[in-house]
Amino acid sequence: MEHDFEIGLKDVEKFNKLSNKAILSFLEDIGSYHSDSINFGLNDIINTHLSWVLLGWKVRVLKRPTYGDKFHIKTWAKNVEKFSTYRDFEVYNQNNELVIVATSKWVLVNTETGRITAIPEDVISKYRPEDKNVFPEEECEISKLIDPKKYISEINYKITRTQIDLNKHLHNLYYLDIAYEALPENIYENNLFDDFEIMYKKQIRLHETVKACYSFDENTHKVVIKSLDDKKIHAIIALK
Repeated sequence: MEHDFEIGLKDVEKFNKLSNKAILSFLEDIGSYHSDSINFGLNDIINTHLSWVLLGWKVRVLKRPTYGDKFHIKTWAKNVEKFSTYRDFEVYNQNNELVIVATSKWVLVNTETGRITAIPEDVISKYRPEDKNVFPEEECEISKLIDPKKYISEINYKITRTQIDLNKHLHNLYYLDIAYEALPENIYENNLFDDFEIMYKKQIRLHETVKACYSFDENTHKVVIKSLDDKKIHAIIALK
């Protein structure tokens, strides 16, 4: 699947550069277009009773696009196993330079039971998985991020209506917003974070208040989003 996009005002942040949240939004869109094209998209859930759920992102910005730039995204499915699959992405600017690479991991959930289900063979064949990785072999899978347990600072954050997705949970893009809120001011203002990863663990619901804990470990800024009682980790975000 390939598609052209253009960077608008809502897609940029500091220095008029494409934001990481907008990057995820564009990648999410083209992944959805791919599913739509094989009749396994959002409008088909009413018949299939199956929905893709995201487990994690790994994104690397090689050259960050700017407001008004046009760009081209390619995406494909890969590494399909019984209960999970990966989707890779390449983003090219208007000069046909490769500017962003990313990978993501997904599971298939039965919308009637809420349980993860095996990926049917006919669904796999429709996606036509490719044997191609955007990251080197040693980096092509999304690694498990570890909670550092010792934090420099923390904040509380309450989820609002506008952040909730169709499944009545916090939409995956807003986890990055929470992480940015937890960063110290000087770290946030002076970095665009060209390498970042997100590992999703437990869903967050409407009006829930969570705790976002910041640490700096092995040259990486980490934010752990957890329940107020520390019993649940909802997500871990790593930024470089």
